[in-house]
Amino acid sequence: MAQGYGIGFGGRSLFEDVVSDVNVSFEFFPPKTPKMEETLWASIKTLEALDPKFVSVTYGAGGSTRERTHKTVKRILDETSLTPAAHLTCVGATKDEVNEVVRDYWDAGVRSIVALRGDPAEGASRYEPHPGGYENAAALVEGLRKIGDFDISVAAYPERHPDSPNLAADLENLKRKVDAGANRAITQFFFEPDSYFRFLDHCESYGIDVPVVPGILPVTNFATLKNFAATCGASVPKWLGNLFEGLDERPQTRSLVAATVAGEMVRRLYAGGVRDFHFYTLNRAELTYAICHMLGIRGLAEEV
Repeated sequence: MAQGYGIGFGGRSLFEDVVSDVNVSFEFFPPKTPKMEETLWASIKTLEALDPKFVSVTYGAGGSTRERTHKTVKRILDETSLTPAAHLTCVGATKDEVNEVVRDYWDAGVRSIVALRGDPAEGASRYEPHPGGYENAAALVEGLRKIGDFDISVAAYPERHPDSPNLAADLENLKRKVDAGANRAITQFFFEPDSYFRFLDHCESYGIDVPVVPGILPVTNFATLKNFAATCGASVPKWLGNLFEGLDERPQTRSLVAATVAGEMVRRLYAGGVRDFHFYTLNRAELTYAICHMLGIRGLAEEV
């Protein structure tokens, strides 16, 4: 494989082929302030034009954003053509409390859930199951299946979850989630396509037979990225740091670099057979829109 930017297999450009068989999905987080809400809804409306398979809305540790998540999901359902997927965790709630949230979603018309164990409760150094709560994501998936016929996504970690002693334990946990009824797995972000393809091989060897969708994080702030990556088991390659070096005070230039990096990566993944992509938008549309454009997706206004 040639290593230059934009160069794919056999010297052909990664961007040469016309792409028409790609599905994308987008992740948003519930806003905390009126200004953030304005930014979120501008982003949702911009990305709605790309006709995503679904959009997910995150859920804070310990249910700290429960009401805001529910409100955002409900508004997406009511005011857009999008299919919302609500994040749900096991943290800080009994089974009955979680089930009540799930039934509220079902009654509102929500049919897609992203089922997660969740991060440790605020102030805790490690995850502890809530007394009377769901022990982990596999148990949560099993509980969801008893309530309704949801489309369920779960998390996967190409470079191992920080709480797992090794990759084998991580894969066994993912297999339990799939066996409990998950429809797909969405990966933590990564920056080396080979890491994702190796992970697919491992998943196949464990009999994990659902789609494993790559999670794509456009980099907007490198320092923030390093801190985030340290908490979720994702490695940040040295070459990526080199690309963002000296750009702390140049946000527009950082966005151009971020689009270039992610645009090449998604086309490399596409060249390797990937057809579904999940984008962590950070509630900002333009960078994700640009990457999707490079992937080959055209918005409704672009097709006129």
